[in-house]
Amino acid sequence: MRVFVTGATGFIGSAVVKELIAGGHQVLGLCRSEEKAAALAAAGAEVYGGSLEDLDRLKQGAARSDGVIHLAFNHDFSKFAANCEDDRRVIQALGSALAGSSRPLLVTSGTGMANTVPGQLAREDGSTISSSVIPRAASEEAAALVAAEGVKVSVVRLPQVHDPVKQGLVTPAIAMFREKGVCAYIGDGRNRWPAAHVLDVARLYRLALEKAEPDAKYHAAAEEGVSMRAIAETLGRRLALPARSIAPEEAQAYFGWLAMFAGLDMPASSQWTRRKLGWEPAGPGLIADLERLRLPEA
Repeated sequence: MRVFVTGATGFIGSAVVKELIAGGHQVLGLCRSEEKAAALAAAGAEVYGGSLEDLDRLKQGAARSDGVIHLAFNHDFSKFAANCEDDRRVIQALGSALAGSSRPLLVTSGTGMANTVPGQLAREDGSTISSSVIPRAASEEAAALVAAEGVKVSVVRLPQVHDPVKQGLVTPAIAMFREKGVCAYIGDGRNRWPAAHVLDVARLYRLALEKAEPDAKYHAAAEEGVSMRAIAETLGRRLALPARSIAPEEAQAYFGWLAMFAGLDMPASSQWTRRKLGWEPAGPGLIADLERLRLPEA
């Protein structure tokens, strides 16, 4: 299968590209950086110059392919809501190039979109939060819209994706911990984030593409939930910093933009996903990767 991949040079995307090529697929990878283009070509992909802002270029890439995996997202959280609306437009553009065909489109979202009840285990068939509550849900709303237009679309919901170098939202938290001189968690720190190793996530994307069902939602959660206290205490040992609780009213001042996530209890199940795709995560857990974390320079 010839697969158009957006975000092909990113942390997750580069692993997905390698997984697809190892699985016998051809990859057309979206890239706007000459430096990253060289690495993409070296991995065996065909480089497709363009950006998320050029919707016509995205449509052309999708039209040239047998399937699309949309991974790219602007992670500038200072304009998070605007970026989510941009993603809505990108998904609608990609879908318009696939409408009326059997070519699959995989859209990326987060497991938190299914945590409609705080602390309740999110499941693949559960209700989805509205974008008026969490802007990131715009991606799933766009997927539903293009599905109604005849696109074979499914959603991959991501947890905290990690290896010893990057760990999703934990990575910017590390920078905050070092700046503040303390590894903080909110309240008792029992709130949980699901997690999965990047190579397990890459394998899930390949399986989801090959076995995609219309309107399916797949959870890439190897661990249902890792407590924020465990994360903070592990990083405290690694960074030689104290770990301590802060009150909820202190969270905004301490965490800044990350405060909207830092106190959320959002465990997620992947049991249905594992059964449907035959996906069995094999990588190390989040805490294990934090224990061997390659610490950035201070």
